[in-house]
Amino acid sequence: MKRIAVIVVALLVVAGAAWWLTRAKPVAVTVVTVSRGAVSATVANTRAGTVDACQRARLSPALGGQIATLPVKDGDHVEKGALLLELWNEDVKAQLTLSERDARASRSLAREACVTADVAKRDADRLMRLHDQKLASEEAADQAQGKAEANAAACTAAQDTARVADARVDVTRAQLDRTVLRAPFAGVIAKVNGELGEFVTPSPVGIPTPPTVDLIDGSCLYINAPIDEVDAPRVQAGLKARISLDAFPNQTFQGHVRRVAPYVVDQEKQARTVDIEAVFDEPEKVGLLAGYSADVEVVLDQRADVLRVPSSVVLPNKTVYVLDPKTQKLESRPVEVGIKNWEFSEILSGVREGDQVVSSVDRDGVRAGALAKPE
Repeated sequence: MKRIAVIVVALLVVAGAAWWLTRAKPVAVTVVTVSRGAVSATVANTRAGTVDACQRARLSPALGGQIATLPVKDGDHVEKGALLLELWNEDVKAQLTLSERDARASRSLAREACVTADVAKRDADRLMRLHDQKLASEEAADQAQGKAEANAAACTAAQDTARVADARVDVTRAQLDRTVLRAPFAGVIAKVNGELGEFVTPSPVGIPTPPTVDLIDGSCLYINAPIDEVDAPRVQAGLKARISLDAFPNQTFQGHVRRVAPYVVDQEKQARTVDIEAVFDEPEKVGLLAGYSADVEVVLDQRADVLRVPSSVVLPNKTVYVLDPKTQKLESRPVEVGIKNWEFSEILSGVREGDQVVSSVDRDGVRAGALAKPE
């Protein structure tokens, strides 16, 4: 009898050990608690955007020549109209002086001719009155009248010649202006490609060359970023945007969309994008520099105090894994998703506040009915 009892006990121990060794082990999972909060529907740029200046001028002289004056250097702040560069132009200045003196002489000759014409007209008028009184011959009156008309024509011709001389001064002055670079707006000198005494030449047609002076208006900056053509119809000017910059990690700046380009940019064979422009609501607090890389997240819709979960826990088939606290088993539940972004998704139905959903959905063993324990 004792032997049978020992055998039974041994069998029970073996069966218990076998069950222990072969039992289903719980899967270690990470979970998040369903809670309430704000959710925004957003779209973001497909590639990094760029901080651009509202005004940027890459300037070069219209004529080739030797740099005679270069009063600016990289980083200088200049006002509108400030001299940036001047080529050697002594010959044009001499031509301008000559043209101005020639114009002055032409105006003097015109005044002389017009005074003579005025005297001749008065003489002709006097002789016509004497002729009417039978005190002067008809021949003398006709000669006086012809002389007056000839002198009037000479006055007009002299005045036209003076105008031509003035126009020649304008032409020479325009030629002189082409040897000078002035700032079209106030800004910062980003780059000067040239040295005093060097020769510069205009860029040939179809062959771009570096600008002699690169001028940037740093007081007005915006973000230019490409978004996918699929998202473009939902983006409109005036929508709020969240802007992040690599230069300022872990910071987000508030802004809004200023413009949506009315055309599609074909960057690659199958990648078509639309450029949008976004501006900062408080640019003075950012400290921007033109050329920074930036990302723009456009807010299409926003809701506060809604049920939400991280977007990463929602599977493509619109289900989530919920950990049952009583059975410690995973349950697959279909959910109805409202608005969402890359961070959070609004849940309209399927889970309740306080439920624990699995965030480590890509781990082996995570499936409906599996035992699980939260890490």
